Amino acid sequence: ALPIYLVMNGWELGSGSIRIHREEVQQRVFGLLGIGADEQREKFGFLLEALAHGAPPHGGFAIGLDRLTALTAGLDNIREITAFPKTASAADLMCQAPSRVGAQQLAEVHVARAGKGLDEGA
Repeated sequence: ALPIYLVMNGWELGSGSIRIHREEVQQRVFGLLGIGADEQREKFGFLLEALAHGAPPHGGFAIGLDRLTALTAGLDNIREITAFPKTASAADLMCQAPSRVGAQQLAEVHVARAGKGLDEGA
Protein backbone atom coordinates (compact mmCIF):
# COMPACT_ATOMS: atom_id res chain seq x y z
CA ALA A 1 0.00 0.00 0.00
CA LEU A 2 1.05 3.58 -0.57
CA PRO A 3 0.46 5.53 2.66
CA ILE A 4 -0.77 9.13 2.54
CA TYR A 5 -0.67 11.55 5.49
CA LEU A 6 -1.82 15.12 6.03
CA VAL A 7 0.25 16.78 8.78
CA MET A 8 0.03 20.36 10.03
CA ASN A 9 2.24 21.79 12.78
CA GLY A 10 3.17 18.27 13.89
CA TRP A 11 -0.46 17.08 14.11
CA GLU A 12 -1.62 14.23 11.89
CA LEU A 13 -4.92 15.56 10.55
CA GLY A 14 -5.68 12.77 8.13
CA SER A 15 -4.39 9.55 6.67
CA GLY A 16 -5.17 6.98 4.06
CA SER A 17 -3.59 4.77 1.45
CA ILE A 18 -3.72 3.49 -2.09
CA ARG A 19 -4.18 -0.28 -1.85
CA ILE A 20 -2.42 -3.01 -3.81
CA HIS A 21 -4.19 -3.41 -7.14
CA ARG A 22 -1.73 -5.57 -9.12
CA GLU A 23 -1.63 -9.36 -8.81
CA GLU A 24 2.16 -9.67 -9.00
CA VAL A 25 2.66 -7.10 -6.22
CA GLN A 26 0.19 -8.93 -3.96
CA GLN A 27 1.94 -12.24 -4.66
CA ARG A 28 5.31 -10.69 -3.72
CA VAL A 29 3.84 -9.37 -0.45
CA PHE A 30 2.43 -12.81 0.36
CA GLY A 31 5.88 -14.27 -0.36
CA LEU A 32 7.52 -11.78 2.03
CA LEU A 33 5.02 -12.93 4.67
CA GLY A 34 6.10 -16.53 4.14
CA ILE A 35 2.95 -17.58 2.29
CA GLY A 36 3.89 -19.94 -0.54
CA ALA A 37 2.25 -20.09 -3.96
CA ASP A 38 0.04 -23.08 -3.09
CA GLU A 39 -1.23 -21.48 0.12
CA GLN A 40 -1.80 -18.20 -1.74
CA ARG A 41 -4.04 -19.95 -4.26
CA GLU A 42 -5.84 -21.94 -1.54
CA LYS A 43 -6.55 -19.04 0.83
CA PHE A 44 -6.50 -15.99 -1.42
CA GLY A 45 -7.22 -17.33 -4.89
CA PHE A 46 -10.37 -15.21 -5.16
CA LEU A 47 -8.35 -12.04 -4.54
CA LEU A 48 -5.51 -12.94 -6.88
CA GLU A 49 -7.98 -13.84 -9.62
CA ALA A 50 -9.79 -10.53 -9.20
CA LEU A 51 -6.51 -8.62 -9.33
CA ALA A 52 -5.49 -10.58 -12.45
CA HIS A 53 -8.51 -9.15 -14.25
CA GLY A 54 -7.29 -5.59 -13.73
CA ALA A 55 -8.60 -3.97 -10.58
CA PRO A 56 -8.35 -0.18 -10.81
CA PRO A 57 -6.18 1.71 -8.32
CA HIS A 58 -8.27 2.17 -5.19
CA GLY A 59 -7.88 3.54 -1.70
CA GLY A 60 -9.18 6.10 0.70
CA PHE A 61 -8.34 9.12 2.80
CA ALA A 62 -10.05 10.65 5.82
CA ILE A 63 -9.49 13.75 7.90
CA GLY A 64 -9.94 13.60 11.68
CA LEU A 65 -12.47 16.34 12.35
CA ASP A 66 -11.69 16.32 16.08
CA ARG A 67 -7.98 16.86 15.42
CA LEU A 68 -8.65 19.63 12.91
CA THR A 69 -11.01 21.35 15.37
CA ALA A 70 -8.50 21.08 18.23
CA LEU A 71 -5.76 22.58 16.08
CA THR A 72 -8.03 25.38 14.87
CA ALA A 73 -9.09 26.13 18.47
CA GLY A 74 -5.45 26.23 19.60
CA LEU A 75 -5.83 23.30 22.01
CA ASP A 76 -2.95 21.01 22.95
CA ASN A 77 -5.03 17.86 23.39
CA ILE A 78 -7.92 16.45 21.36
CA ARG A 79 -9.54 15.18 24.57
CA GLU A 80 -10.73 18.75 25.14
CA ILE A 81 -12.69 18.73 21.88
CA THR A 82 -13.77 15.09 21.34
CA ALA A 83 -17.49 15.10 20.58
CA PHE A 84 -18.28 11.58 21.78
CA PRO A 85 -15.62 10.58 24.34
CA LYS A 86 -15.22 6.98 25.46
CA THR A 87 -13.48 5.38 28.41
CA ALA A 88 -10.36 3.24 27.96
CA SER A 89 -12.65 0.19 27.61
CA ALA A 90 -14.67 1.96 24.84
CA ALA A 91 -17.71 2.49 27.07
CA ASP A 92 -19.86 5.59 26.55
CA LEU A 93 -20.79 6.89 29.99
CA MET A 94 -23.35 9.39 28.65
CA CYS A 95 -25.61 6.80 27.01
CA GLN A 96 -24.52 3.83 29.12
CA ALA A 97 -23.28 1.82 26.15
CA PRO A 98 -22.63 -0.92 25.53
CA SER A 99 -25.56 -2.51 27.29
CA ARG A 100 -27.53 -5.73 27.07
CA VAL A 101 -30.20 -5.95 24.40
CA GLY A 102 -33.56 -7.09 25.72
CA ALA A 103 -36.03 -9.44 24.03
CA GLN A 104 -38.39 -6.57 23.14
CA GLN A 105 -35.62 -4.65 21.37
CA LEU A 106 -34.64 -7.75 19.42
CA ALA A 107 -38.26 -8.36 18.42
CA GLU A 108 -38.55 -4.78 17.12
CA VAL A 109 -35.76 -5.39 14.63
CA HIS A 110 -36.74 -9.01 13.88
CA VAL A 111 -33.59 -10.57 15.36
CA ALA A 112 -33.63 -13.85 17.28
CA ARG A 113 -31.00 -15.14 19.67
CA ALA A 114 -29.36 -18.41 18.78
CA GLY A 115 -27.06 -20.56 20.84
CA LYS A 116 -26.85 -22.01 24.30
CA GLY A 117 -26.98 -19.62 27.24
CA LEU A 118 -27.53 -16.42 25.27
CA ASP A 119 -30.87 -15.64 26.92
CA GLU A 120 -29.37 -15.68 30.40
CA GLY A 121 -29.42 -12.29 32.10
CA ALA A 122 -31.18 -10.42 29.30
